[in-house]
Amino acid sequence: MAPRARFDATAITLHWLIAVAILGLLVAGFVMTGMKPGSPQQFQLYQIHKSVGMLVLALSLVRLGWRLGHPPPPPPVAMSALERGAAHLAHWVLYGLMLAMPLAGWAAVSTSPFNIPTVLFGLIGLPHLPLPRDANAFAKLTHLTGAWIMIVTLLGHAGAALRHHFILRDDVLLRMLPRLERKS
Repeated sequence: MAPRARFDATAITLHWLIAVAILGLLVAGFVMTGMKPGSPQQFQLYQIHKSVGMLVLALSLVRLGWRLGHPPPPPPVAMSALERGAAHLAHWVLYGLMLAMPLAGWAAVSTSPFNIPTVLFGLIGLPHLPLPRDANAFAKLTHLTGAWIMIVTLLGHAGAALRHHFILRDDVLLRMLPRLERKS
């Protein structure tokens, strides 16, 4: 059986749903921390942020399971071993962050001295993790550090995809887009 030339529809859909959610989470994270503390708008944005973060966690678990059962297409033959290694590392860093960031956020909320409940999308209560309150500073630092690592890794990931498309002119980017083919 020949290797696939592109990702399947499930992988593409999960990739872009998670990507849009993560970009929204990063923007919301910086906006909400810059808002007037304790304002109703800040509270609402925090609740949305937590809800979407848990959605990213769930979708990422599905995506990871899908990836393990459905290997990605092979890299272009012309890609050097160093580039293949960097791409492989970046993908697994992103998977790790997609799991660790929501968990660190959940830990921060669970250990917050404010003890504010999380209600996912205003419908489902999320219990606090059984963690000691003195873990709050570490959880918040982990979440913030993870956000910056995510930003740097996403910029590298997007930059590499654009390099492949516009400079190397291969199909690396196109195989993660819905049914687009490069014109000769």
